[in-house]
Amino acid sequence: MTEIHKTAIVHPKTEIGDDVTIGPYAVIGENVKIGRRTKIGAHVVIEGWTEIGEDCTFFHMASVGTIPQDLKFSGEETRLKIGRGNTFREFVTLNRGTQAGGGETIIGDHNFLMAYAHVAHDCRIGSRVIMANAATLAGHIHIGDHAVIGGLVGVHQFVKIGAYALVGGCSAVAQDIPPFMSAAGVHAKLYGLNLVGLKRHGFSTDRIQSLKRTYRILFRSKLPLKEAIRKVQEELEINSDIRELLKFLEDSKRGICR
Repeated sequence: MTEIHKTAIVHPKTEIGDDVTIGPYAVIGENVKIGRRTKIGAHVVIEGWTEIGEDCTFFHMASVGTIPQDLKFSGEETRLKIGRGNTFREFVTLNRGTQAGGGETIIGDHNFLMAYAHVAHDCRIGSRVIMANAATLAGHIHIGDHAVIGGLVGVHQFVKIGAYALVGGCSAVAQDIPPFMSAAGVHAKLYGLNLVGLKRHGFSTDRIQSLKRTYRILFRSKLPLKEAIRKVQEELEINSDIRELLKFLEDSKRGICR
């Protein structure tokens, strides 16, 4: 059965799935949709055109679907879409999109956002991403699956962080971080592969060795990036990991952390 605490304020038009729990003093807006078995903690605020998947958990004081912190925003209908199985700890803030940025902030499945993490307007977060305490995303940021963003990290708007990447705590990220890599610092620089993460996710020794050879050519050969990419294409066997990495580099708009 769905359980709504008597002190919660829930708009009569809110769409609520089966077995949802809504805690004390939560405030849920008119255009919100909540999937089955989701748990909403005390004092959580969910507003705007927000869609939440099944089996999510929002700890107390989370602020979800609020208007973007963008001076160009003028009240238009924009959205926040959240997948299934996500956990949002205390005081997490999630803003919906802007018309200029495509109108949607999107968060995938089975992500874990720790206390005070912030996701700004028009961000795209994949699945099984971890954002540690007070990790902060500006607008229009893309984060690939299985990435880990350390505590107190600040990421500049329009930056892309690839799948399986790791960003060390207290880093300032102003340029794109390629898939599989580890980066840290102010401003962030690459420090090799995210070896711990790759091993945890079952990457074989051969896959890791292939990525190591690619990393050395791309980021330690002192070649200009275009020449390094060409060298990788000419000298290495291009498997799916390298293909993903090269495509990320070629698509980058802000430049690459090196």
